[in-house]
Amino acid sequence: MIKAVIFDLNGIFIQAPKLGERLAKDYGVNHSVFVPKLHEIMHQIRQPGAGPAWVYWGKALKEWALDFSEKDFWNYWFGAEKVSAKMVSFAKKIKEKNIKIFILSNNFKERSLYYEHYPWVHEAVDKMYFSWQTGFVKPDVRAWKNILAENNFNPEECLYFDDQDKNLKAAESVGIKSFLFTNEEKLEKIVNEHLK
Repeated sequence: MIKAVIFDLNGIFIQAPKLGERLAKDYGVNHSVFVPKLHEIMHQIRQPGAGPAWVYWGKALKEWALDFSEKDFWNYWFGAEKVSAKMVSFAKKIKEKNIKIFILSNNFKERSLYYEHYPWVHEAVDKMYFSWQTGFVKPDVRAWKNILAENNFNPEECLYFDDQDKNLKAAESVGIKSFLFTNEEKLEKIVNEHLK
């Protein structure tokens, strides 16, 4: 019997154009320069105890001769993100069946605080697990084991959805049925089949 559905956040509930592609188009930042810097910064700021994300991003933007204030940069980045109304509605329906809804996200403090302002987060989700708080960055299997332990669930009582194959394999390795997210309709069909 399924007792919880665990979702990745970005790419499922929150969909957006890639930051690197936008910076390339809007400001001419070369993709080959952006990608390594993105990986370097995100690796650092997703960890517990990381300094303010702006310390890292501010330096990178100066290197690229971009004159953003911290507020303007977060608005530029996060403001392009769109919430999937279909996913929010479906999560609420699942919750009404007494199924727990969890978000498991590799994310940093400033971005997760921005998401806290979304009313739907509090209406559709029981708890959000962010890597900068837990210390477990996917695909570290401890990210899923932490959710199971904290909520006293067995792996077979949970479903997991992500848009990255490496995360699905990690979740499956601890016994959680995992599925690649392609679109809302397919996700709904999979969940509904497992809740019968």
